[in-house]
Amino acid sequence: MKNSEFKIEHIDRKEDSESSSEHVEFHKHDTRTLNGDNEEHITPYPNRWARIREYIREPAAEFLGTMILIIFGAGVDCQVVLSGNTAVASSPKGDYLSLNFGWAVGTSLGVWISGGVSGGHINPAVTLALATWRGFPWKKVPIFIFAQVMGALCGAAIVYANYFHAIDIFEGGAGIRTTPGTASLFSTYAIDYMTNVSCFFSEFMATAVLLLIVLSITDKDNGPPPPGLVPLSLFIAILGIGASLGMETGYAINPARDLGPRLLTAMVGYGSDVFTFRNQYWLWCPVIAPILGAQAGTLIYDGLIFKGGESIVNKPDARARARHERAAFKERQKPIAGAEAV
Repeated sequence: MKNSEFKIEHIDRKEDSESSSEHVEFHKHDTRTLNGDNEEHITPYPNRWARIREYIREPAAEFLGTMILIIFGAGVDCQVVLSGNTAVASSPKGDYLSLNFGWAVGTSLGVWISGGVSGGHINPAVTLALATWRGFPWKKVPIFIFAQVMGALCGAAIVYANYFHAIDIFEGGAGIRTTPGTASLFSTYAIDYMTNVSCFFSEFMATAVLLLIVLSITDKDNGPPPPGLVPLSLFIAILGIGASLGMETGYAINPARDLGPRLLTAMVGYGSDVFTFRNQYWLWCPVIAPILGAQAGTLIYDGLIFKGGESIVNKPDARARARHERAAFKERQKPIAGAEAV
């Protein structure tokens, strides 16, 4: 046998990387040759789980981000409301402003967890708006929305398990569950004087405002904050929306934030009442209204402010392309300076 070096190595390659948001982590390792030398090589994945994880990182990030949102949001709802019962706590543990802070903290931390991996949507209305106007891949939309709703459901389940006994005491006995009652600690239920049309408008308008803020924060041509301060900017946005627009409907402004916990309450004893409240209120106000509001907010921002080419509003039309081609043709026909003297 000749004194040649036989290297034993395995290199896995990711063949289908269709989005710039997908990241491949490369890992260095030593490969030992038969003559005892060590050489450093780089492989995309150190093991099989790393390969699998690459395909689930984005939906997993959306799941965890939305779960964190609900843990803090529903958690502060439970703490503030349930502590109002003297049998639960000696004194109330917070007020309405505490609720605003809790949901703002949940939003900022949820985006912080998921932002660098999936973009930090944690909201189906945001995902759908970006797919409609900004070129977000439609094939990712179903898995993102499923991950967001399931993350919200799991977050609500964690909070429910944590406050289970306090809910029993507040309701007046083990297993008693009323709607809206303590169901409103997890999903949104409008104040009695609000009509369904008024509720729809409130959620539509608040979500449109949210998208105007979100898009301006992420617009590189509009003085965006440094990347590390994006969650802080969202904290301020959610705190402001809750403090000024949240009283009447509970400012869902996120279909997953409402639907996931609503499914959880239906599963743990509140029953179908959570879906029959005000004749399909759950569908039109906290689900459809935020989706349409997000579309309107994105259209307004892209139509009036945004200049980026990823928006369909800024895609060149046939006339613009024709003008560009004519101008380019005329430019090519111009004589080159000094050509006559040659």
